[in-house]
Amino acid sequence: MSDAEELTITLIYARAANGVIGKDGQLPWHLPADLKRFKTLTLGTPMIMGRKTFESLPGILPGRRHIVLTRHDDWQADGVEVATSLKDALALAGKDNAAGKVSIVGGAAIYDVFMPLASRIEMTQIHAEYDGDTMMAAPSLEWEETAREDHAGDGDKPAFSFITYTRAVAA
Repeated sequence: MSDAEELTITLIYARAANGVIGKDGQLPWHLPADLKRFKTLTLGTPMIMGRKTFESLPGILPGRRHIVLTRHDDWQADGVEVATSLKDALALAGKDNAAGKVSIVGGAAIYDVFMPLASRIEMTQIHAEYDGDTMMAAPSLEWEETAREDHAGDGDKPAFSFITYTRAVAA
């Protein structure tokens, strides 16, 4: 499997009410439920990410292949497959991938590149505003909300919703 048409591409991200998805290479919030959901969604899938996103991780996340899409053809890291083009990243993701699922996990430029190819978005919508330097627009009208799980705020943790979007089929 190596063709984007044969792969189910899912964008996975958390987004604040004001569109912020990151600050200084990190998430500006700490939501254990979101981290748990991220693990559940990505386990067993190849994850495609940019170099900065990879470098923000605490290390290699167990049970997932890490594919880093970067312009730096001499960049490398232990446990990482490196791609320098969208085509190469998809070819790597399709290799030995019987399920055909691929998780796109950031950052913003990587989401932009894969958005036209994705069939699904798994978003944690944070119901609070945060300062940040990385933004993402809300899903456009070509995306249809197909599932939602709302969670109330708790102490210093804001309210949030787990939302699944699928690409709307044109009539």
